[in-house]
Amino acid sequence: MKTLPISRYRFFQKLQPLSLLKKITGKSVTGCLQVFSTSGSWSIYMDEGKLIYACYSEKMFEPLYRNLQRLSQQISTLPRGIHEQLRAIFETGIENQAIPNPDYLAICWLVNQKYISPSQAAILIEQLALEVLESFLNLEEGSYEFIPESFLDDMPKFCHLNLRLLVERCQTPRSVGVRVSEREASRQTSPTSQSHPSQLFQINQPQAQTKTTSKSSRTNSYKPPAYNTNEHRDRGQRIIQPPVNKKIYTIFCIDDSPTVLNTIKSYLDDQTFSVVGVTDSLKALMQIVCTKPDIILLDISMPNLDGYELCSLLRKHSHFKNTPVIMVSEKVGFLDRAKAKMVRASGYLTKPFTQGDLLKVIFQHIV
Repeated sequence: MKTLPISRYRFFQKLQPLSLLKKITGKSVTGCLQVFSTSGSWSIYMDEGKLIYACYSEKMFEPLYRNLQRLSQQISTLPRGIHEQLRAIFETGIENQAIPNPDYLAICWLVNQKYISPSQAAILIEQLALEVLESFLNLEEGSYEFIPESFLDDMPKFCHLNLRLLVERCQTPRSVGVRVSEREASRQTSPTSQSHPSQLFQINQPQAQTKTTSKSSRTNSYKPPAYNTNEHRDRGQRIIQPPVNKKIYTIFCIDDSPTVLNTIKSYLDDQTFSVVGVTDSLKALMQIVCTKPDIILLDISMPNLDGYELCSLLRKHSHFKNTPVIMVSEKVGFLDRAKAKMVRASGYLTKPFTQGDLLKVIFQHIV
């Protein structure tokens, strides 16, 4: 169990969860509502008044594994033991790292590896959000704060959920012996149901549209998931999908410090990433051309040819005009970041960085 900072206890007060949720449903609200209690903390991420993710600190991976286990019975591309792999990469591997939501990174990884589709990720996030909100609505005392900038700002987003309808579902009494998946199936097969998923959220999938929509309407109408949720009717049957080749991403790292290169290699799972490390920036250029990596991590301060010069040369090559190039440096000043933009770098990673920092910047550019 995570220890709550002593300063949090001083501000504990009577809370009205519904009132807090009402405050963050406005169209202009983007950020994270964090609520703290003696038992743990809740994080509810919003994007323009829509919920994009929610989690509870003391049960971050348990609900994810449980829902993935249920989905593995229906989706052939999702191995039944996938939670063991996720635990090794995102739970055990970064347990001491300062990263807010390794569980969300795990979902991004599942989509990136094509174990689940973006539509299926959206439904997974919906189920997780319902569980989080159910416990949150029972909260009586604690403290809270709203953070305009959150960990998910630059991450892929799979859905925008209607928070009010989610809360209504949480407050609806459950029938004895009826499972969540069965209730969902009945909603999908009943067009007159008031809680049909199409009314609940919109999934971020590109579709042909007859006219341009505004920014607030960037998400499209719900499309049925690729798998069958009617467990009560098709129990025991798995949807057969074509086999999916898992892509191994090549990460090319240029840094004059072997220690930094070894650290990067140790941070990245070899089942997903192939890491190539080079200490000589002059030799790196030809090796990059031959390797054609998916993403390049480039140290700024190097002898002979610095990171800015190397990035500029790469952008002149037709094959690397759009390849993600992440500048890595101890320099955090405005001018340094401005120089990185001038040579068309894709992102910036500040040393020293944690495994969570590295995974975040990589997933921003490959998912």
